[in-house]
Amino acid sequence: MGKRVVYPGTFDPPHFGHLDIVKRSANIFDEVVVAIAKKPRRYLLFTIEERIEMFKEMTRDIPNVKVTSFDGLLVEFMKREGISVIVRGVRLFTDFEYELQIALTNYKLAKAETVFMMPSQEFIHISSTIVRDVASYCGNLKDLVHPFVEKKLKEKFGCS
Repeated sequence: MGKRVVYPGTFDPPHFGHLDIVKRSANIFDEVVVAIAKKPRRYLLFTIEERIEMFKEMTRDIPNVKVTSFDGLLVEFMKREGISVIVRGVRLFTDFEYELQIALTNYKLAKAETVFMMPSQEFIHISSTIVRDVASYCGNLKDLVHPFVEKKLKEKFGCS
């Protein structure tokens, strides 16, 4: 089997910045495993099943992408899956500072390497927090999320 990479996150909700990282990773690696955290330490808008469904719909046309979930330490999931590389999107310097701490910890725990990737310029401003905020006011999500995710957000917030 070729080189596999894991792209972990909560993806609540997934947006075009996430999809950009997945598409570009899929051009570099043989397989991209999108690993959605089941129980992060924060409130989530969508269930694990909903987040998996949305990400699968977003990536259905990318043959070398697998969407799954994990619980517990990422490095334990990686050991079970036989993956040694993590890809992380970083938008701003503040993202990098936080992500570097996590990358160093993952390396210390399991020799897991981390590849940092910046989203394309047109997506660098998007975050799940911004998407949730716009959606909560029934704002225009067209340039932020996949149409399927937009539909799910409108349903969640009762927007027409």
